[in-house]
Amino acid sequence: MDEDTVICRCEDLTLKDIREAINQGCTSMEEIKRATRCGMGPCQGRTCLPLVAAELARATGKKADEILPCTVRPPLMPLKLGTIAGVDDG
Repeated sequence: MDEDTVICRCEDLTLKDIREAINQGCTSMEEIKRATRCGMGPCQGRTCLPLVAAELARATGKKADEILPCTVRPPLMPLKLGTIAGVDDG
């Protein structure tokens, strides 16, 4: 994969951004999430977190199933799907 490949569309993070976080000492999914905001957008990591886990496994020499997932945190308050999609109710 090219380093300019977008990994997290919600936060506009590339593979290079993820690798930089790992090179700066992030060794877990939680640390990468805190350092980059990866997985904190509207999709809540459904697309990007598996890609980040694969890169973290590659960089650390761990197996993919040894990489623990991030803690899922629901929104602070319920949101309508239209709000998330940017569609106006009125």
